Amino acid sequence: MKPDVQYKLPKTLLNKGTGFLGGYTHSLNPYTGCVFGCSYCYVRQMPVNLFRDGEWGEWVDVKRETDALLRKELRRAKAKGPVTIFMSSSTDPYQPIEHKERVTRSLLEVLIEESPDFLLVQTRSPLVTRDVDLLRRLGDRVRVSMTIETDREDIRKAFAPFAPPIPARMKALRELSEAGIPTQAAVAPVLPSTERFPELLAQVTDRVCVDDYFMGDGSGGKRTRTLGLQTLYDELNLTEWNRPAAHLIVLERLSRAFPADRIFVSRQGFEP
Repeated sequence: MKPDVQYKLPKTLLNKGTGFLGGYTHSLNPYTGCVFGCSYCYVRQMPVNLFRDGEWGEWVDVKRETDALLRKELRRAKAKGPVTIFMSSSTDPYQPIEHKERVTRSLLEVLIEESPDFLLVQTRSPLVTRDVDLLRRLGDRVRVSMTIETDREDIRKAFAPFAPPIPARMKALRELSEAGIPTQAAVAPVLPSTERFPELLAQVTDRVCVDDYFMGDGSGGKRTRTLGLQTLYDELNLTEWNRPAAHLIVLERLSRAFPADRIFVSRQGFEP
């Protein structure tokens, strides 16, 4: 089914960093809504979705005429002090519609002109490699954080069937790293994986961040519990993976493949 696509003229683009993103001065979302529609996405329980017709994943708003607005807001923000930006907090900047609309690419071009002190690009889409030319120009002021929750495609299909395949994300992360762009793998949320998972990640990036529902949904896991994921874990006989200590399994395995100073937990791993 094709998503419901609408075009909007935003009044603002840069939002103040708060809560989990309190380490950033601003967040930046090129779109509203996300057609990947992952079952565990905490945005499902946020006002942006609750007061919208249609299920999460079935709609996306494209922000128009963003270049001039971002340039204006960036200049104003930089005049007040350092600027650090998280892109994106409630959408994927490289979801499929970006192929056509190129909103994210146009924003990156502005970010090169009016460079922030730091930009984190959070995505799960291999499309990010299209913009290697722009990302390289930001040097060490950018990091691309690629969500890779598991190395098991059967798990990915159960929890996020409309998200890009894991092998494609691994390949994209390798390409970014080989291009000299700072990267990390975000095992967020922690999903069931194999013991070989850390070894695979170490082949494509030198940094990893682990997060789960309990640390990363902004409510201690309460927001995620309303999504009914426990039923899915029960059906798959994977209940042991849906508990606060589950991330320790992954951390222990990662310690065999990554130096301790390249393994981060929750908010620490997303900080500027």
